[in-house]
Amino acid sequence: MTTARDLLIVALGAAPGRSAEPGDLSLALAGAELLDLRDARALTLDGDLVVPGDPPVTDDRLVREAAASLVRQTPHETVEDWLWRRGRGLSSAYLAAFEDEGLLKRQHRRLLPSWTGEAVLTDSAARQRAADRWAGDEPVLAALATAIGIRETPAGELPDETDEAVTTVLAAVDDAVTELTAVRQRRAIEKAAFDNIWRGN
Repeated sequence: MTTARDLLIVALGAAPGRSAEPGDLSLALAGAELLDLRDARALTLDGDLVVPGDPPVTDDRLVREAAASLVRQTPHETVEDWLWRRGRGLSSAYLAAFEDEGLLKRQHRRLLPSWTGEAVLTDSAARQRAADRWAGDEPVLAALATAIGIRETPAGELPDETDEAVTTVLAAVDDAVTELTAVRQRRAIEKAAFDNIWRGN
């Protein structure tokens, strides 16, 4: 399993009222992918620059796709640029992969086509592993969950031995989600003002 997959499983099982915005989740998944690729020694970070290494040997299609998406020519891409580029629509790609793999299914409702059903996690070893990691308050997973608002309490401090690359990625995810939230709020305000003009308010 990967941190990205664990994060999606945790997000899908979040308490009512704590569901993550798709855009926020996509940014966090992109950050989790960087950490997964780093753990697989498929990249290193030079400050905030993503320096590709050898492609990982893995059966995970999403990890292979992430590795193939790395910018290999110089100047290397920053973590922030990766999050915005790779994160575009990433939560949808993970959901589709989960469905293909049988980790997710649609609950069908009578008289409605199958594609309208709500997506729910199936019982699987992957789900159990993610639940164990979540229950154990694993710091990186907790920090990502906090960034996208699906964790009820703030993440605790990262262990002292946490290296700079991890803190760089987590900080970039937090900043990107904050920026995206601000954009959504600004658009909502602009839309409300526009609606008021049409209503003559």
